[in-house]
Amino acid sequence: MVLMEKDVQQDGFAGLHVARILLFLSFTYANVKYSCTLIHWFLTIGDWPCDLTGMWKVQPDYYPNGAAYKCIIHVDCILRAAHLMPVYGNGIVPEDHKYENTLDHFKMFYVNKYIDHHAHEIIF
Repeated sequence: MVLMEKDVQQDGFAGLHVARILLFLSFTYANVKYSCTLIHWFLTIGDWPCDLTGMWKVQPDYYPNGAAYKCIIHVDCILRAAHLMPVYGNGIVPEDHKYENTLDHFKMFYVNKYIDHHAHEIIF
C-alpha cells in the first residue's frame, strides 16, 4: 500500500491518494528506462477522519461492472508506504482467514496514521 500526492494545495490526507501495488515493472522507450508499478486505486470514504479513531477510511475502487480500477504509474509518483487496518464491523473473522488475504477479504480500511512519526505528520 502506498500514498501518492493528489493535490499539493490541500493539507494532510485530503491531498493524498491511497493505492495497492500489484506488481512492479519496467520498460525502455527511446533508450530511457521507466520504472513503474501496476496499482489498484482506493477511494476515500467521507471528507473527514473517523470521529472515534481519528483515522481516514478508504475502500478499493471498482468500475460499475465490478472490475478493479487499476492503472500503471511511475514509481516517482509514490510518496511513501501506507499501512491499512481493516474495519472489522460486527461480523466474526473466519478461523481460516490468512493475513495475506486481508486486502481482498475486507471492504473498508483505516489508513493508520499512528504507525510511525512520518505517517502521523503526513496523514492528518
